[in-house]
Amino acid sequence: MRHGGQILVDHLKAEGVRRVFSVPGESFLAALDGLYDSGIQNVVCRHEGGASMMAEAHAKLTGEVGIAFVTRGPGATNASSGIHVAQQDSTPMILFVGQIDTAHRDREAFQEVDYRRVFGGLAKWATEVDDIRRLPEYLSRAFHLAQSGRPGPVVLALPEDMLSALSDVPDLPPRKAPLAAPPQTGAVWQALQGAEKPLLVVGGPHWSAQAARDLAALAEASGLPVAVTFRRQDRIDNRHPNYAGDLGVGMNPKLGARLKEADLLLIVGTRLGDTATNGFALMDPAAPGKTILHIHTDPDELGHIWRPDLALTARAPEMIAALKASVPQDLPDWSAWTAAARADYEAFTTPRETPGAVKLEQVMRWLSDHVPEDAIATNGAGNYAAWMHRYFRPRAWPGQLAPTSGSMGYGFPAAIAASLEHPEKTVLCFAGDGCFQMTLNELSTARQHGATPIVILANNGRYGTIRAHQERTYPARVSGTELFNPDYAALVRAYGGHGETVHRTEDFAEAFARARASGTVSVIELILDPEALAPGQELTAARAQGERARQA
Repeated sequence: MRHGGQILVDHLKAEGVRRVFSVPGESFLAALDGLYDSGIQNVVCRHEGGASMMAEAHAKLTGEVGIAFVTRGPGATNASSGIHVAQQDSTPMILFVGQIDTAHRDREAFQEVDYRRVFGGLAKWATEVDDIRRLPEYLSRAFHLAQSGRPGPVVLALPEDMLSALSDVPDLPPRKAPLAAPPQTGAVWQALQGAEKPLLVVGGPHWSAQAARDLAALAEASGLPVAVTFRRQDRIDNRHPNYAGDLGVGMNPKLGARLKEADLLLIVGTRLGDTATNGFALMDPAAPGKTILHIHTDPDELGHIWRPDLALTARAPEMIAALKASVPQDLPDWSAWTAAARADYEAFTTPRETPGAVKLEQVMRWLSDHVPEDAIATNGAGNYAAWMHRYFRPRAWPGQLAPTSGSMGYGFPAAIAASLEHPEKTVLCFAGDGCFQMTLNELSTARQHGATPIVILANNGRYGTIRAHQERTYPARVSGTELFNPDYAALVRAYGGHGETVHRTEDFAEAFARARASGTVSVIELILDPEALAPGQELTAARAQGERARQA
């Protein structure tokens, strides 16, 4: 006889779960008891949003199912931010939520929530266990759904009496992934034979170091230019001569024009949504004006937005490997088209000077040139990320952990998860002052569990993205975008970490060296000129643009 918490943990062990992220609650004490001597690391976090984001980042980084435990009511709703990231980023994840005793259901008991309704539109599946003898069935299905088709998050509510009750129910074996036939590549190459200006667009889940190597080899053997979707820059080493840049917020306008000009798109692994197409302005789903070859792991995505001329169901790494192994000898010569795309990328990523004593573009380029080859960079959301995407060149996978959903606060929890998984690597977290303040309480989690990321904190004293939009739309009417900031260097030192404040670009390299040598979590605060809104965009100019638009 085992209590439900032990049944749950025994299933996690059978699935190969090595690490979970949690904020404890009395509603799942039996699960905590099951974890006690399980050998599974329980990373105790300071906020449920941080826990769910760490679980999501762990899944991105490892290919495993990310696991988070939170308590009922506010615990679960706090964790919803990470669920949204996992849903939009196609990340396999399970959120286990402690729930009220089933005997108290529908009485608006303390912290009672109907999780099927709350998470029904946010997760792949949201449900609640009503019978302890069915607990192994629910667990098996949760892992299956999180990983099958287009991966995503599952929310499983566990009533307190289900976890504490005893049962002799047998375990179910872990899910076995269905065998898939090798991807068919003949039709892809046949379509490419007639293309004069093709573009290979890669993104989505399931990536690996081998997939990145295969993509680089495919690009070299075929001559195809490669673009990646928003915050998927580590699908290929950005120094590869066929890499043309990323399709996302702040993309190179010339790459956007190239997407529009291309006569054939080979879309592998990604949904190619509004972010990659500038709100569909670069391509009309009703009349894209080009041949579309779409390969995706979920057949429901093929035709969801685009009407592809060729649709194939396959995981991106398998399709990339099959294409690499079958490159024909008589392909058209796309060398001029690809070289021009690369030249556009090189020109776009040549630093353009911004105002102030700290030049964020120079800091990003210095880091890009000096961090170790296997460094991992994370970020959340904010205007600072535009400098990162443009000037920091990620190495091939795993070089980048970032939310395509644009979730603020993600970068630091993700950096903690990455540092715990790869303590031997340099992990950088790029954050803005607004972004970092969303989750900086996880400094305590980093110190407790030995994570050592280095936070590069861009401090401009405001919610910069919103301020940029505000100045263009309602110029000189500043409302709700100014920030008060603490002394970040003193704050991280209060947690037992290492803190630096940099006022001049030339002081950054030595500050970074000290942070790396500290052997603990570090924050390097960069004091930026508020005039610098984004690469190539200054506050005064944005305000003037808004004034002209208003007068017109």
